[in-house]
Amino acid sequence: MTCSSRTRSSTSGWRRWPAPAFAPRSSVYRLAIQGGTPVVPAGSHVRWPVLGEEERRAVRGVLERGVLSGQLAPEVRGLEREFAALVGSRFCLATNSGTSALHLALIGAGIQAGDEVVVPAFTFVATAMAVLHQGAVPVFVDVEPRFFGMDPAKVEAAITSRTRAIVPVHLHGVPCELQPIAELAVRRGLVLIEDSAQAIGARYRGRMAGTMGLAGCYSLQSSKSMAAGEGGLLVTDDEEVYRKAHAARMFGEDSRPEDEASYSLAHALDGNRAYDSAAVGWNYRTNELSAAVARAQLRRLDHWNAQALASAELLGRRLRELPGVTPPEVPADRVPAFHKYRVQLDASKVGVEAQPPAVRDAVLRALRAEGCEVVLWQTQPVPGQTLFRKMEAASAGRPDRRVSYDLAQYPVTRAILDRSVVLFSQTYPLAPQPPALVEAYAEAFARVWTRLPEVLAR
Repeated sequence: MTCSSRTRSSTSGWRRWPAPAFAPRSSVYRLAIQGGTPVVPAGSHVRWPVLGEEERRAVRGVLERGVLSGQLAPEVRGLEREFAALVGSRFCLATNSGTSALHLALIGAGIQAGDEVVVPAFTFVATAMAVLHQGAVPVFVDVEPRFFGMDPAKVEAAITSRTRAIVPVHLHGVPCELQPIAELAVRRGLVLIEDSAQAIGARYRGRMAGTMGLAGCYSLQSSKSMAAGEGGLLVTDDEEVYRKAHAARMFGEDSRPEDEASYSLAHALDGNRAYDSAAVGWNYRTNELSAAVARAQLRRLDHWNAQALASAELLGRRLRELPGVTPPEVPADRVPAFHKYRVQLDASKVGVEAQPPAVRDAVLRALRAEGCEVVLWQTQPVPGQTLFRKMEAASAGRPDRRVSYDLAQYPVTRAILDRSVVLFSQTYPLAPQPPALVEAYAEAFARVWTRLPEVLAR
């Protein structure tokens, strides 16, 4: 199979290279780490988030209205209604972060101090941190190597008499293998809460990620598909979960249906609030400026997700031609929202014997020299972080509450992190990049990978 790639031309902006196979074409060029010209010219990337006139108009509208905050304010409530409609949920709560949305979901689900909650070892720390916020105990399980979701067999083995919930994560925007986990939760009488922070707009078997459990949570942090600076969203079809989470979002105050009916912009900071906290609560509310930006971003969500998917497919076709290179896999029953594009490397497939982290780091350096945005995004399982090492040590004298976060329990997560890189970065992610730049990444990767011994020798 022959392929083509593009580089800059002084007359047309981009031109296509001739199309012989990867290895011969790539091997005739000097690598950038050897003094050659980088494949990706400086200034080629599109910065994220992409903010345009629609976001500016939305922010101006908030400033002209003069209402900057409030759980009943128009932008916040507008965002909640529009997102609930998008994913098909009865209720939606806007929060100040994805982490707080997860915490509120646990509160709404009735998780108590001392309960155990099963979470994946390969995730962002917020998944486990939200569990700790509720005084519960995160129990980490390993993931499966294809889609990076928690391994259903490992989940079942981790369940004890104290287990109350399972929190699967749709990592990098690719929905995990959710059906067996959902069936397990039902069979064992456990709560299922989806961490969809990186998967806004993704689908699993025709349903929106985040809508198949008791609750689903999303992030609106600046790197996400709906970038609002900071923010989060919780969705649920369960009214009791919604009411508990709603109260906990604002100092434990129970809201009343008539509150919204009597809301007035003229007295936006007053209302008929009872100032009666019935339970422990937090200030997890978002603000009008963030909500306004999120609403504008929501209107372009499908566009960015579709563009990211098309670019991922283009890049995947090219990278799969390289022995030992495994781009992300997406089953036919899923539609991803590519938040990150992780590529796994196996140097033995090209006859190179080297430690996986050494290969990973050498490839990263060489790709960066070629002008590519490349990151690692974590180098150890979450239970390897200092916090959890301290927790493990502190529990050693309590046999009834001892936790084990031995990293030997997570060989798949460790292998993935040791032998993979993430193409594109959070500041310059895949979604907004033009196809010609994506093709240039494929050429850069081919140059580096087909010259791996030279790359390792640098």
